[in-house]
Amino acid sequence: MGKLYFVRHGQTFWNVENKICGATDIALTPLGHEQAILTGKEILKAGILFDEIISSPLIRASETARHISEVTKKPMRLDARLTEQNFGRYESTARDGKEFQLAKENFADRFGSGESMLHLAQRIYNLIDEIKADPERKTYLLVAHNGIARVVESYFRPMSNREYARFGVKNCAVLTYEWED
Repeated sequence: MGKLYFVRHGQTFWNVENKICGATDIALTPLGHEQAILTGKEILKAGILFDEIISSPLIRASETARHISEVTKKPMRLDARLTEQNFGRYESTARDGKEFQLAKENFADRFGSGESMLHLAQRIYNLIDEIKADPERKTYLLVAHNGIARVVESYFRPMSNREYARFGVKNCAVLTYEWED
């Protein structure tokens, strides 16, 4: 049985301001750094075993991954496929805006100059397929974003468009996924 772990990055300044970060490179708050360190400690305490961390290159995720790597003593690397979705015209707008909430159910919409959910799913599904096919059978911890969490969840669990659009995880939440070999 294969396993994959997922952690959403720690709190950012735009999370505090209820703004959509998307592909905009927003830093962690001091609390976000603390959350990441605590998550590393909780991973150790829970006995979660993995071989390597793969992180989004955006600073909020890569700093979260760095803290977890330092605590767990596991290597990390960056993978651009884990970059958060570019939400185009919605970047920096209210996360709970009604128009944005409805737009998330339109999988082919590129939000003006952004990236569609279909394109996002393609790159994340390809990454997970590679992980599952890894001949070394490594277990990975992915560190990325809420939009990426939705896609990972949809890879492992059937979801309606509405469930997909509403799915989210808290900062530094740890999710576990398993599959049959």
